[in-house]
Order: sequence, then C-alpha cells, then structure tokens
Amino acid sequence: MQWLVLALLCLRLGEGVVRIPLRKGKSVREVMREKGVPEGFLNQLRGDPGRKYQLSNAVAYEPLTNYLDSFYFGEISIGTPPQNFLVLFDTGSANLWVPSTYCRTPACANHARFNPSLSSTFSGTNVSYPLYYGFGDLSVALGYDTVTIQNIVVRNQEFGLSLDEPSRPFYYLNFDGILGLSYPGVGIRGYNTLVQNMLQQSQLTEPIFSFYYSRNPTYSYGGEVILGGVDPHLYSGEVLWAPVVQELYWKIGIEEFSIGPSATSWCSQGCHGIVDTGTFLLTVPGQFMSAFLQALGVEESDYGFVVDCNNVPSMPTLYFTISGAQLPLPPSVYVLKNDGICTVGVESTYVLSASGQPLWILGNLFLRQYYSIFDIANNRVGFALSA
Repeated sequence: MQWLVLALLCLRLGEGVVRIPLRKGKSVREVMREKGVPEGFLNQLRGDPGRKYQLSNAVAYEPLTNYLDSFYFGEISIGTPPQNFLVLFDTGSANLWVPSTYCRTPACANHARFNPSLSSTFSGTNVSYPLYYGFGDLSVALGYDTVTIQNIVVRNQEFGLSLDEPSRPFYYLNFDGILGLSYPGVGIRGYNTLVQNMLQQSQLTEPIFSFYYSRNPTYSYGGEVILGGVDPHLYSGEVLWAPVVQELYWKIGIEEFSIGPSATSWCSQGCHGIVDTGTFLLTVPGQFMSAFLQALGVEESDYGFVVDCNNVPSMPTLYFTISGAQLPLPPSVYVLKNDGICTVGVESTYVLSASGQPLWILGNLFLRQYYSIFDIANNRVGFALSA
C-alpha cells in the first residue's frame, strides 16, 4: 500500500489530469434575500438533507434544500461546437443534467440552456425521468453528446436536458446544472456515468479525483477539482485513508465524535459519514442535535444557529475520529460570518445509514479544512490538511 501513497505523492499533473477552477458565488440564500424573498419562505424550504441518500423505486431522488448554501461551481461544455455551463461538482449524486431549450420556465431562461439543434454530435432518446426535490420536481429528457472538461473529451455521454424547473429556488442558483461524481449504483440504470465513461475512454491518468476548497474563496478562485490525480502542493502532512463502507455514495465510518476534549460516545456503536461536495454545511444526526447545540451554547433563530462573534475564539474544537485518527474542526472553520452575524454551520438529518448507523454529512464546510481524495480503484477516501 505504501507504493500507492508514494505514487500519489509524486504524481505529476500532466496529460489525463485536469484542474477545474471552482468559483465562489453568492449562496442561494443571499441571492433570494437580495431579491426580497421573505425569510419565512427560506425557512419553509428547509428539509432533511439526508433524504438525498434514501434510495427508492424512483430513478433519482436528490433534494436541493441543502443546495441553498452551496456556491462552488466550475465550467464544462457540452456539444459540437461546445456550449458552456457552470455545474456543481457533486460527490453526493451520479447524474449529469443541465437546463435546455426544451424548458421555457423563468428558472431555465435565467441560465445557460443547452440547444440540441446547435450541436452536430447530439442524439436524443425517447426517455425522460424525474428528479424529486423537497419543494418541487424537475423532469429531464435523456440525450447523448460530447462532454468536454478542459482537455478531457468524453464522447457519447448520456446527460439530462431539463424539461421544466420550478422558479424557487432554481431561478436563484448561481450554477446551471449538476455533475454527479458518486458511484454508478445511484445513477440511472443502464446508462454510464461521466466518471465511468472517462475511465472507459482512457481520459484519466489514474482512477482518482480530488477536491480543494480555499479557506479564503473569491468568485474568481474558490478552489479546484482535480480529475485524474492529486496535487501535494494543496495539502500538508500525511494522507489519512478511510475505506468506503457502501459503494453507492462516498460513505465512510466514523468511530467517535468529540466536542473539545470530551468524547460524546455518540458513535460507540458506529456512525457513518457521507463525504458530499454537493452539501455545504456539516450535517449532524438529528438525535444528537439538541445535545450538540447545548454543548456549544447555541440557540436557533431565523438566521440559523447564532453565536456571539466575540465568543468564537473560545468555542471548542470538534473532532472526528476516522480510521483511528482524530481530525479536528476548529470554530474558525465551523462558524460562518455573514454581514456581521456569526452562525454555526450545521443542520440536522433524521435519516439513518442503510445499516442503521447515525449518519453524518461531511460537506464543503468540513472539506475547507481537509483536502479530499476519492480513490475509485481502491474504494476509499483520503483526507489531508488543506494548504
């Protein structure tokens, strides 16, 4: 196993390895507030982010409630000649979809739309499928075309072309569509995911990809997705590897959770954590949320879990024990400051892992602290302290 670590550390970013710069836009909450959408409506959009991982007979079920705070996205193109789109690179889903000219709702008109009649390599199908959201449904038609991500060119890639999109919150999204990077088991049956086709068409140097989120993001640079490799300059120290416990999502085991020096024993019977770049906040199992907030001295308000900004330096560090090592999350990372208001960046889920363990979601907030590596060949996730 040591040789693989050395290979990763020495991997040069050359042919078959691409960097996709991530932009930091305003969160959907910020945009909706600027547009005068009442705070009460935002509160109504709150849902259980864990519902995203409940598999059902539906083709796809991935609520967008947790995207209200997401604002990291990068550019891809589809078609010949290429049509450009900003997409959320999402390790919590497996499908690729973008708005299309088939859709005439205001939400679609406010975004880049794929026009199949302008692409010489597009081929359509008679297949459509729904995406079920917590506050409205999105339906897409399936088509095939060339997908380009810088020097990676994937031919005959299946993707979804939106047929309709509800205005709230789709109208307010900074990105156009979603590119899923999860396991094929949560994708559309009978169709290859983009990752599968990148591997089958030899477009990646290694069956691996990694994420870096800047701690001081701007619109022009919020971080990077690296397809086909890792960049040792973006992290420090050793890589901690955690095996995937279920090859559907990037789900790993969590052995303990501590608040400051005090272990909570909440994971004494085992917990699971999904490493999800499509979720912004840190998601706490619902049965622990009350005790968690009490330990931090936090109360809920219309603005979230508000704390006195002056008290943030004295708040406890959170620790996740993964693969026998503690990964600290200091208050400077898990407390967010916007317009002079400080809030703890957490939400709750009442969904359990499929095998009954409490389920955590390690979203962008956690991944700002840790460079994350998704190793497809060895079914594991690596963490190293971000540079």
